[in-house]
Amino acid sequence: MRAPIGTFDDARPAADCLELLTEPVADAVRAWHGDIPVQQLIYVDTDPEIADTAAFVEHYGRELLEQSANCVVVSGKRGGESTLAACVVLSSTRVDVNGVVRKQLGARKASFATMDTAVGETGMEYGGITPIGLPAEWPLLVDSSVVDTEWVLIGSGRRRGKLIVPGKAFAELPGAVVVERLGIEMS
Repeated sequence: MRAPIGTFDDARPAADCLELLTEPVADAVRAWHGDIPVQQLIYVDTDPEIADTAAFVEHYGRELLEQSANCVVVSGKRGGESTLAACVVLSSTRVDVNGVVRKQLGARKASFATMDTAVGETGMEYGGITPIGLPAEWPLLVDSSVVDTEWVLIGSGRRRGKLIVPGKAFAELPGAVVVERLGIEMS
C-alpha cells in the first residue's frame, strides 16, 4: 500500500498491525467508529532514532512539516485541582498554553505536563503520543487547521511508527473540541 503523504517504504492499515501499537492506541483502533472508516487510519513504519520533527521531515519529506501534527499533554490548575488534557497542533506551530489552553480549561495556570506524567497517564512513549487512545475523560483540544488538513501524520503511541489520519477524524475523537488559533506560529 502507498501512503497518501510522505515517502514511506512500509504503509498499511493500522487495524492490520495492532501489535505494533501501544495498548491504548490498539484498543482505540479496535473500537473505532464515526464517519471516517477505520481503514483510513494508516500505520507507517519509521525509524525511532529520527522521530523528532526536524530530523523526521528531513528524511521522509519536507512537505510533511505542513502535514504533521504534534500531540502534547498539558496540565491546568485552579484552586488546588489539576486537569490533564491533550492538545493537537500542526508541527509548524506551537501550543498557546498560557493563552488559549488556559482559557479553554478554565485554569488559573496551565503548563506542559512532565514527561513522567505524560507517559504514565497515556500509556504511550514520549515522542510518540497520539490523540488516538487517550483517556476518554480528558479534554482534547484540536487546532482547526489540523481538522482542515486532508491527511495528517501523527504519533502512533511509540517512537517507532506514525499514523496517517484524515484531518477531519480528529474532530470525532472522544473529548475533542476544535479550537481556533490553538497553534501559534513559532518565532
